[in-house]
Amino acid sequence: MTPITVEPPPTKRALPEHKQPKDRYLAEDLTGDAGTGDITAQAAGMLPAELLQPGEIIILLLKPSVWFILLAPLRTLSLILIFTVVAYGINIRTGLGYNSQNIVLIGLALILVRLFWQFLEWLSRVYVLTDKRIITVSGVLRVVVFETMLKNIQHTNTIITLRESVFSLGTISFATAGSAVSETFWLMLNHPMEVHQKIVQTLNRYRH
Repeated sequence: MTPITVEPPPTKRALPEHKQPKDRYLAEDLTGDAGTGDITAQAAGMLPAELLQPGEIIILLLKPSVWFILLAPLRTLSLILIFTVVAYGINIRTGLGYNSQNIVLIGLALILVRLFWQFLEWLSRVYVLTDKRIITVSGVLRVVVFETMLKNIQHTNTIITLRESVFSLGTISFATAGSAVSETFWLMLNHPMEVHQKIVQTLNRYRH
């Protein structure tokens, strides 16, 4: 199988055949999406156009699992639920006179607003591995793009928290040369070990 490449303009020469990777690795295989859609078209729709370089080979094009929408704000959602239950109970026991139904509706509205915001966060996040770079795109009101050349990657780690392990998810961190801390994270990925393995294979092959 052969990875999808971003087609160069007509005036540019495509990469020689002997430089093309021999294995095709579709994002759908890891995310669980159905079908074998055009990854190049997906990349064009998911990434700022200026990030796509002619002839650059897209090895992975990923997003967080949809569980990211629920799991990432889990602490905030739990606090909202607790405060709603406590406020409801105090209102009933002390007879403050507030409409208990309104308390529940306010709590539910806050939960829905928080989930909607997290949905927007999920939509904004795109993780890309090419034969030259890793790219992380995130941000709702302000788009943040992290990118670095593969040769700069010093360490990669797979981190699986308790809540991620329940849903077979994991996070991958990247640290560049000269940095003691991870500088970008690919959060809550499906099949994190397989993704990490592919990243390591790509680094070994192209980081020269």
